[in-house]
Amino acid sequence: MSTKNTVRSLLLSFSVLLGAAFAVHAETSPDALIKQVSTDVLDAVKADKSIQAGDVQKVVALVDVKVMPHINFQRMTASAVGRYWRQATPDQQKRLQEEFKTLLVRTYSGALAQVKDQTVALKPMRSTPQDTEVVVRTEVRGKGDPVQLDYRLEKSGDAWKIYDVNVVGVWLVENYRNSFAQEIGANGIDGLIAKLAERNKAAAART
Repeated sequence: MSTKNTVRSLLLSFSVLLGAAFAVHAETSPDALIKQVSTDVLDAVKADKSIQAGDVQKVVALVDVKVMPHINFQRMTASAVGRYWRQATPDQQKRLQEEFKTLLVRTYSGALAQVKDQTVALKPMRSTPQDTEVVVRTEVRGKGDPVQLDYRLEKSGDAWKIYDVNVVGVWLVENYRNSFAQEIGANGIDGLIAKLAERNKAAAART
């Protein structure tokens, strides 16, 4: 993997962990919650030597408990698969979500080891109390230039959930949608599932 791709992968992984832990209640503004959770997660990672050392099992546990329950992962996966999602059977949809989740979790393991002295700063947010979807814009600041991280959240009941992340100008869902569409066009939905499973198996073998 090139240095550019490694950095992008790192930032992408880092961003989702920062923004997506814990539900946001309606009485708490999404940007205030993002700031609070970002700081809490950064502090937790800095205090855990195992995560910093790249302990995959600890990363998986952290993501499963703190992050994934508070992401609308079905919407994220469906959006990444695009128009093909409606063509997939319930079993295929389930397998796509499982493999996509594993792909992202595996990416996080390398990212968390890089957390050092970063802090998160919020940018002004334009929204009204009636909005059910918002964008929270942040910067991760540390050594070097600040990194742009934006989050799309939707209100689900009395809580907010993440369904997309923007890393230095690239939205997660859109980025995967292009590559997923190419794979499905060539080999079908089962071909995409097999490709993701292959990538995940190879990543697991390296850890």
